[in-house]
Amino acid sequence: MKTLLLPALLAALVLALKSQEARPSPLAPASGGEGNQPSHHPIRSEADSSDSRLPLPLLPHMAEHQRANMRDHLAAVQEILAAVSLADFAGVAKASARIESSEQMQQMCSHMGMGAPGFTEMALTFHRTADTIGVAARKRDQKEVLKALSARIFSR
Repeated sequence: MKTLLLPALLAALVLALKSQEARPSPLAPASGGEGNQPSHHPIRSEADSSDSRLPLPLLPHMAEHQRANMRDHLAAVQEILAAVSLADFAGVAKASARIESSEQMQQMCSHMGMGAPGFTEMALTFHRTADTIGVAARKRDQKEVLKALSARIFSR
């Protein structure tokens, strides 16, 4: 039974990843003013057609600010995973607070998404969904923390 389960799980994972690739990006290309549209994305090459993400039309200093925020979001997710693996619910709550919704976060997401239709709502959904991680941590419920984190990571 176990020998059949692993290939089935791997196949399901591959299919899930393929369906994520096939989805169109919720961000439409922006028709911004001169100097707002990046001419090329430094991370994505022309040959990488499997990446459907679109760069936000941001000025260089705003783009760097956004990348720093995304790196911090990733670090928070890593800290949540580390803390939940140790049943450190205070650590989960502390790390999740960095990605939960707040008035300041809503303003920042709205500002960053001004030139990219769909970005603001996607970002706000991310942060609202992250709120459930903190709720689960305060309940000291490891299973719910993982469920909330999973919903956050795999939502779009």
